[in-house]
Amino acid sequence: MHDKYSLSLATGGLFHPESVLVTALYLELKDWQAVRDQVAAQNLLQARTQSSSARICREIVARLKTLNDPMLHLLVETHHQEQGYMLWLAACRRYRFVSDFAVDVLHERFTALKRDLNYEDFDAFFNRKSEWHPELDALRPDTRNKWRRVLFKMLREADLLTVNHSINAAPLSRRLIELISRDNGMELSYFPIFEADVKRMLQ
Repeated sequence: MHDKYSLSLATGGLFHPESVLVTALYLELKDWQAVRDQVAAQNLLQARTQSSSARICREIVARLKTLNDPMLHLLVETHHQEQGYMLWLAACRRYRFVSDFAVDVLHERFTALKRDLNYEDFDAFFNRKSEWHPELDALRPDTRNKWRRVLFKMLREADLLTVNHSINAAPLSRRLIELISRDNGMELSYFPIFEADVKRMLQ
């Protein structure tokens, strides 16, 4: 029996600047509820409505909670590209559908030297997974298409995929590799990276 996938994926992209802002606020307050309260009170996400601000903040916090404190500190200290990698990691940890896609499709194609990644690859992956996850079959076609758009948007925002659907290698820093390895080294497979490069970085 396979655990069910969460079906709440169809929300935004990586929320890059918003996530860095929320992380900095958390490192100051050390309380996620206080973070949500301040975001709402000051409309820090500059959302059009209070309900959309609350929804986006709730999603961002849920993803950031998957990262430990050293990772959160790195998120606010590092450069833009690596921030994107860390937010991709958070999305993978939040959604097993995303992490399965990252391992089974993104990483696998990259290491097999197949550098293109298209919507057809998503559809094939989705159809394979639906054989084991009947909850996927319950999704309406428009929801499935939105999942696909959101996932590819995340990949582009994380600089893992070009606008021409070509996979970019992820030059993770030694510090990030070490932080991921301490938690679960298998999560390095969420990225288009060669195992030999990881080993060389850790020498």
